[in-house]
Amino acid sequence: MLTEKKREFIEFMMASDVLRFGHFITKSGRNTPYFINTGNYRTGAQMARLGIYYAQLVKETIDGDFDALFGPAYKGIPLVVTCSVALYRDFGLDKPYFFNRKEAKDHGEGGSIIGCKVWDGDRVALIEDVITAGTAVREVMPLLKACADVRVEHMFISVDRCEVGTMPGKTSIQEVEEEFGLHVHPIVTVEDIHAYLKEQHTDPDLLRAMEDYMAQYCILADRS
Repeated sequence: MLTEKKREFIEFMMASDVLRFGHFITKSGRNTPYFINTGNYRTGAQMARLGIYYAQLVKETIDGDFDALFGPAYKGIPLVVTCSVALYRDFGLDKPYFFNRKEAKDHGEGGSIIGCKVWDGDRVALIEDVITAGTAVREVMPLLKACADVRVEHMFISVDRCEVGTMPGKTSIQEVEEEFGLHVHPIVTVEDIHAYLKEQHTDPDLLRAMEDYMAQYCILADRS
């Protein structure tokens, strides 16, 4: 259901040039009429507002029932920072965060993890942009388990593309959830974006392209 909060977030992504429409190739090699690039957030005002959306979703979903936030390099780094700030500023939840660097550092403090230290049994929530094929999650989980025997039960993302994964009848997110015992929580889904475009009487060609793409690659919430 397209709520006012979801409508506001979609408009925010569009105004920030993060949600774009046209012809793009996803990481999985699919031709898509829309693309989300959180690397296009470029100002303090944008990042402050983005943090609010993530923090609200975390608060509404798990409140303070976690021990640390993790943001995968590279795009997850600013996301986890702004979410952490907003959680403290708006909800009084002062939670530590950490992230990884792509290349391990062999001098100074060394290693590939920056931020808080986690311990066996800690509950870690992931903060990421989107999941298309689930590749990034599969890269991150062994990295986290190498830090400690942490519990990773929740992941928060900007957009659920609802795209089919490697198994017929399941989305990439459903595969990731089953493989790792995760619950993935999006701020909006592709269905919300499509509903917004219809509501705004968008260019019929774009709507048709969205619908064709969703019919070919997506598994939607109203599936039987």
